[in-house]
Amino acid sequence: MDVGGAYGGGKAGAPFDPITFVQRPQVILRAVCLLFAIIVFGCISSQGWQKDKGSPEEYCLYNRNGNACNYGVGIGVIAFLASAGFLAGEYLFEQMSSVKTRKHYVLGDLGFSGFWAFLYFVGFCYLSNQWGKSESPPVGTSNMQAAIAFSFFSIFSWAGCAWFAYQRFRQGSDAAFAPSYDADPNSVPGGAPYSSYPVGPDADGGYQEPPFSGNQNRGPGDFQAPAY
Repeated sequence: MDVGGAYGGGKAGAPFDPITFVQRPQVILRAVCLLFAIIVFGCISSQGWQKDKGSPEEYCLYNRNGNACNYGVGIGVIAFLASAGFLAGEYLFEQMSSVKTRKHYVLGDLGFSGFWAFLYFVGFCYLSNQWGKSESPPVGTSNMQAAIAFSFFSIFSWAGCAWFAYQRFRQGSDAAFAPSYDADPNSVPGGAPYSSYPVGPDADGGYQEPPFSGNQNRGPGDFQAPAY
């Protein structure tokens, strides 16, 4: 099935334009999500774990709670992989010739983006709470605070992705239920009504007898001989 404009995408099989692709709001927002994810899990992975002097074991700078560091790294890594996958999906979206396939992609984008925005909100609250209870570490303070800040920013970036996916879904649903017949011109503002078939000037005239009808109705006895 050849699709044109289904769920906010172009017609399947159209030539790929890289400039138009990178300027699409969905692509820009996905790139922002990917960047924020790298910052979150990168900051925690690099300096989120420290060692006490004389102890071989490492502890998390978020109130010595290893679950907090693992949570921040986990949602960041998965967000990075998901963002890369959705960027690839945006590239392939224009090539999807099936309306059903596009619908499944849009619904998956909507559900995952909304859920991950919620997980980043939980992560922001969790890391902020644990950081408020932590002792000031000798190193890594800026990294821990940056992870919290970009977890907060990621809430809005992923929520924005969910919003764009919802708009796509609405657009596809409206197109699916749109009437396929032509509208009545009388119901369109400014439309002209249908014109009737043109008729001749005698179309409404009375019935006319055929020529020579008087002679054809005479019998043999009605014939008169000419007078001399």
